[in-house]
Amino acid sequence: MRACVQRVSRAKVTVGGRLVGQAGRGLVVLLGVGQQDTENEARQLAEKIIGLRVFEDAEEKMNLDLSEIAGQMLVVSQFTLLADCRKGRRPSFTAAAPPDRAESLYEAFAEHVRSQGVTVATGQFQQHMEVELVNDGPVTILLDTEELNRPRRQK
Repeated sequence: MRACVQRVSRAKVTVGGRLVGQAGRGLVVLLGVGQQDTENEARQLAEKIIGLRVFEDAEEKMNLDLSEIAGQMLVVSQFTLLADCRKGRRPSFTAAAPPDRAESLYEAFAEHVRSQGVTVATGQFQQHMEVELVNDGPVTILLDTEELNRPRRQK
């Protein structure tokens, strides 16, 4: 799974001009599900993102996580995060999971975040969405479960 995580002061997603999800202070997670991903990756990534200390404390240091600020999360599916652009000019999306499987894991990710007490809004799977957000900082972090599970190199 891949995620583009952005710290926001507010965000919303619309489909056909209709509001389908919104969040206040917290995180927007653009989520891509890969062919090999399982519920284990969904859980692992949800826990990692909830625990990211990217919010400022009283001393203006990034020391607080989403739960500590009672933040919200907007999760939007984005298979294009799995794009392979190594050849030619047209991205390949063969690494992305098929829609039915991807939707199931996208929902599992959102549900795991909810189970941790975080208010979660979502976009609509397989729809053309317009996402508006105010990136606070800006703070943007890219995460990939493949990288999270790779052993760290010794120095």
